[in-house]
Amino acid sequence: MKFRVAREVLADAVAWTARSLPPRPSVPVLAGILLEADGNLLSVSGFDYEVSARAEVDVQTSESGRVLVPGRLLAEITRALPPHPVEITAEGPRLAITCSNARFSLPTLPVEDYPSLPSMPSAAGIVDSDVFAEAVAQVAIAAGRDDTLPMLTGVRLEIDDDRITLAATDRYRLAVREFTWRPETSGLSAAVLVPARTLAEAAKTLTSGPEITLSLSSGSSGEGILGLSGKDRRTTTRLLDAEFVKYRAIMPNESLANATLPVGLFTDAAKRVALVAERGTPLRCEFTPGQVTLRAGGSDDEGQAEERCDVDFEGEPLTIGFNPTFLLDGLAAVHTDHARMDFTSPLKPAVLSGVDEPSTDDDKPAAPAAPPGSYRYLIMPVRLPG
Repeated sequence: MKFRVAREVLADAVAWTARSLPPRPSVPVLAGILLEADGNLLSVSGFDYEVSARAEVDVQTSESGRVLVPGRLLAEITRALPPHPVEITAEGPRLAITCSNARFSLPTLPVEDYPSLPSMPSAAGIVDSDVFAEAVAQVAIAAGRDDTLPMLTGVRLEIDDDRITLAATDRYRLAVREFTWRPETSGLSAAVLVPARTLAEAAKTLTSGPEITLSLSSGSSGEGILGLSGKDRRTTTRLLDAEFVKYRAIMPNESLANATLPVGLFTDAAKRVALVAERGTPLRCEFTPGQVTLRAGGSDDEGQAEERCDVDFEGEPLTIGFNPTFLLDGLAAVHTDHARMDFTSPLKPAVLSGVDEPSTDDDKPAAPAAPPGSYRYLIMPVRLPG
């Protein structure tokens, strides 16, 4: 195998593929990246039996072939090469990399032991890449990180004709986002559980093209596969074989009070006050007409902080506590200048959502919550002392 390729193109493809490599592979070959040159096309692939990644780039091939090399080392080398064309040649059990005056020689791994990448499932439909990336990022923050509870480490992906709903929860918060897409066939219906970390990484890095093709094969016993493909890149992940919580039953269906928050000002105030909040202690929010008072700390042997922020509030005065990290995560994910928080009681979940610009007329009510299809973030309160 022998080919010539632009350094930037090669480094980008190798770095993207290397992200899917396992940090501690079960067998040595799974730490490798497979290079396959055929004609004027180079495929750069990685696979660990759970997640696969494949990028294709244009090259000038002198000799076709395939070789398996240590993936993370290849990524570091290609990133560090000078900005000149790169020549790569397979020389027996080693791979030679030449770029201007720099030359590297890497040992190869037994390519015959490398597993075959899974086939891409049938295409289910197309979604705008920026919409998909935003939606996944908004929801994935609420997914759990405890691998002993696999049902909480995934993102629930539901397809109902031309609408997709994403949901994730770690039991302390729940994020839900809906958006439209273009299914291959009308009336399509499906519901799968996708590993959150894999989905978030794929959605974030498949934005080089305007669209992402979503492919799906849902088999029994957890054998289903989700495929995502964009411009010159594709990735697959095995679905989680676990039952997701019935999240719609958790979402409150009434609101006894609500506040319209200026996201930027409220976030800055919450960050400042939370500086004195010890680990596990809540951020106290006291809502009254026209303002919210944020407090943290309070005992004699710890710091104390208090700050007021102007808000539009409707309902009886209410004092509620939140985990500051969870609250700030939700505010960062709303992606609007103002957010609405709906309450039922200080001991029941509050729901954060985006709003249109609030009215400047004092005689008009606060702006309505964003319409269906936008973002909702449910956050469990923390019981306050006393």
